[in-house]
Amino acid sequence: MIPTPLAGRILEKRRRLDALRPIPKAALEKLRERFELEWTYNSNAIEGNTLTLRETMLVLKEGVTIGGKSLREHLEVTNHKAAIDFVYDLLRKKRINERDVLEIHALILDRIDPHNAGFYRHERVRISGSDYSPPSPEKVPSLMRGFVKSFRKEPKQTLEAIEFSAAAHFALVHIHPFIDGNGRTARLLMNLFLLRSGFPPAVVLKTDRPRYYSALDAGHKGDMRPFVELVARSVERSLDLYLEVLEKPSKKTDLVSLAEAARLTPYSQEYLSLLARRGRLPALKRRRAWVTTRKDIEEYLASVDKGA
Repeated sequence: MIPTPLAGRILEKRRRLDALRPIPKAALEKLRERFELEWTYNSNAIEGNTLTLRETMLVLKEGVTIGGKSLREHLEVTNHKAAIDFVYDLLRKKRINERDVLEIHALILDRIDPHNAGFYRHERVRISGSDYSPPSPEKVPSLMRGFVKSFRKEPKQTLEAIEFSAAAHFALVHIHPFIDGNGRTARLLMNLFLLRSGFPPAVVLKTDRPRYYSALDAGHKGDMRPFVELVARSVERSLDLYLEVLEKPSKKTDLVSLAEAARLTPYSQEYLSLLARRGRLPALKRRRAWVTTRKDIEEYLASVDKGA
């Protein structure tokens, strides 16, 4: 289900990451701190939280109260961090159960909606901007029992683990078992399974929000391919960030701007930016600007020559 070029890149980058294990404790702590911030900021922003990345960092690290922002927005930050900590605790468990899913949700809505935190909904809900209608509330408990049962056997193969994690995310959103917090809970659960399979957590970026909801909509209509691809691209981005920190610098792995990359190719910066947005050229965003590596440029050019 993952497009072949993307699957090949993920396998190659996962091999490079595995070759660097065991990861030094200091580097691992630095990476976890970085991802906790990005993960918390983007997951909350997708749901409408207006705190900026810097404001989210101040709330997390300094306990600062941001003027003009609601108590709920502050609690969404601290609650999400507590839920991430719980997800890491679950890595020691042999199997994930229904109680674990409810506990993740309880942490997300702690002190925000105590009557519904960790409990299934008792009323019908609609998904804003979608034609999909979730199951009636009386069906939720049995659907969730089936949901947890279906994810008891976690795959060991690299690509299957990504598809499995994406499927878990989608299935939870499809059931929509909670009155609020379904998306955040689903993304935490997805990353729980990714982490248990040896991947870094995948961060769905705020800037990908329209594509994310469009892919979920396609899934509700029976086509899971766009959503699985979106998750796989998020996984690739996380692998890139890990390798950027852990690998020894070289001309092949050093990041270059697309302006510099354009001088190494027959293509313009604008065309390379289009390739990056479409996922055809592996690239990361740094302060709103795309960057890539010489190795990725060479591999893209080689694939074009091979296709010709």
